[in-house]
Amino acid sequence: MNVILIPGFWLGGDSWAEVVPSLEAAGLTVHTPTLQGLGSVDDDRSGVTLASQTAEVVALVDELDPADELVLVGHSGGGAIIHGAVDARPDRVARAIYVDSGPTPEGVAINERLDATGADAPLPPWEEFGDADLRDLSDEQLSWFRSIAVPEPARVAHDPQQLFDTARYAVPITLISSTFTRAEIDGAIAAGVPYFSEVPLMERATIVELPTGHWPQFTKPAELAQAILDAVGR
Repeated sequence: MNVILIPGFWLGGDSWAEVVPSLEAAGLTVHTPTLQGLGSVDDDRSGVTLASQTAEVVALVDELDPADELVLVGHSGGGAIIHGAVDARPDRVARAIYVDSGPTPEGVAINERLDATGADAPLPPWEEFGDADLRDLSDEQLSWFRSIAVPEPARVAHDPQQLFDTARYAVPITLISSTFTRAEIDGAIAAGVPYFSEVPLMERATIVELPTGHWPQFTKPAELAQAILDAVGR
């Protein structure tokens, strides 16, 4: 089984470093791409869009042996990217797993309010994040995170999601939720919150609570790895 892990904003593929060993020990083949614009603070992000990053993931899907099962995992903003890839290749994806994120609907941006300077949207000051986001992150981890953070391509945050194929609804999904409870997600769905509007349309959706901050790959990597393994039946 191939598993592609897509990080959230400001992070490269190496942000999954503490999660990968447990997945590989369970026999999974793990791919952790660093998407365009996130390799270095010096990268040119002017041409990077939500659609172009999604196309990168679709290209990786197309490179893998179709005889092998494929699972997509997206953290935070990476959830929109994997959902776009599911939409593009619904016949190739066995399951999509959204880590403190969700299947971003048509026309909805990941974060249209994220401040940007030109093509760059840098990591905001910690004061702009909620307490739930930062839960369990030590001062040392916060300092380290800021030291490795790369500006997010602004159009990845600001562009509306584009979806085309309702066959995506047949792909099973798992939401591993760290900053929302199951009850809060159910309430948001019932209230018609746009961000969660795709969830009730999915034929098979599972919600798993993993209480911690917004970056469980840093705060609870072993527990996150186990939640992913549970989702794929390993």
